Parts: sequence; structure tokens; C-alpha cells
Amino acid sequence: MRMLRRQNGLTQLELATAVQLSERVIRYYESGEREPVVSQLIALADFFNVSLDYLVGRTDDPTPPKRSSSSHEPGS
Repeated sequence: MRMLRRQNGLTQLELATAVQLSERVIRYYESGEREPVVSQLIALADFFNVSLDYLVGRTDDPTPPKRSSSSHEPGS
């Protein structure tokens, strides 16, 4: 996350404001003191336009998955 933030020329405060978190929380995430919950990971991945797997270090490919235009919710 730190690398993405720096690549985008953002301060911790600017990122925190953009994803509606506190600067302290961003600092904790970047230092490894805390881990984001899923909803926060999604917000960060959406903000940086990367996949969740890339954000958490499971892949080197930042490409987010394609979103389908039709709804495939269970029961529809």
C-alpha cells in the first residue's frame, strides 16, 4: 500500500481522506501494526484501481478483474 500511495504522489493524510479512514489507520496499515478489514481492502483496491490479490501481495499483476454489466446474484 505504501508503494501505491507513493507512486500516486499521495501523503498518508491524502489517502486517508480519499478512502474515508484516519491518517493513523493508514500509518498502522503501512507499518504492519494492523490489517484492514475486507471492506477497507476493497475501498483501497478500488481507489488504486488494482486487484485485491495485488494489494495484499498475492500476485505481481495489479490488473483488477473485469466487472460484468449483468447481475449474477443468487436467486435472480
